[in-house]
Amino acid sequence: MKKFIIQILVFLLPIVLLAYFADVFISNTLKKSNSHAQKEYSTWNNIIDGTVNSDIVIYGNSRAWLQINPTMIGDSLKTSAYNLGIDGHNFWLEYLRHTLLLKNNTKPKLIIQSLDNFTLEKKKELYNPDQFLPYMLWDSEIREATKDYEGYDAMDYKIPLLRYYGKLDAFKTVLRLILKPESNTTERIRGYKSADLAWDGTFDKLLKVKKSHTAKLDSASIVLFERYLNECKSKNIKIVFVVAPQYIAGQKFIINRSEIMSIYSDFSEKYNIPILRLL
Repeated sequence: MKKFIIQILVFLLPIVLLAYFADVFISNTLKKSNSHAQKEYSTWNNIIDGTVNSDIVIYGNSRAWLQINPTMIGDSLKTSAYNLGIDGHNFWLEYLRHTLLLKNNTKPKLIIQSLDNFTLEKKKELYNPDQFLPYMLWDSEIREATKDYEGYDAMDYKIPLLRYYGKLDAFKTVLRLILKPESNTTERIRGYKSADLAWDGTFDKLLKVKKSHTAKLDSASIVLFERYLNECKSKNIKIVFVVAPQYIAGQKFIINRSEIMSIYSDFSEKYNIPILRLL
């Protein structure tokens, strides 16, 4: 039996090593992409590689990502700023970025925390899951932050290459980076992506089928948010709350908006955090 086990291990070892080195090559190539996974890789790279190192950082979802320009802030205040807004996610994934930022970078002096109706919700699905592909193998922090979402299985975090199964677009991106690296132009500047968008009527179409919506506040997210506020207080990191502008009909669409804003106001008062309502 012992001899049989050794033979099996000898047989499997080259396969495991090949899978691992293939995984490393694919991941290292993929994370250079400035287009795949909604252009999130450059931001993740800077967080993990320790090159953010800014006095001011911006947290939030797409409202932060598209609306708060770190270059303008940095130039105006004669300091460094970086936008860490993460598209399509709520506070749970914002906090992952916060944790990795403090682990790998110098501590910021100020956090501009963008808040909206959905900050304290928690989605079931893992939005834009490809953004985690190059980083998640054997990474306990990313696993803990994403494992409860629908997107990846437990073995995807442990077995090389398994998470790439069916990811045809990711492989196409890797191939394009190898064959045409000059096409990989930079689009985000210090995490920020400007967008000159026209009103497309999507919200008007939504109102025809759904007259209102109740944001489902997640108790665990609220607990995590207060934990984050306490952590920043203990580390002497100042925070400013910002409620980004929102179309008035969109405000009315959320039935419990006043309850949500009341939670932010309570945190603002409890932790002596300024709150800017840009309405």
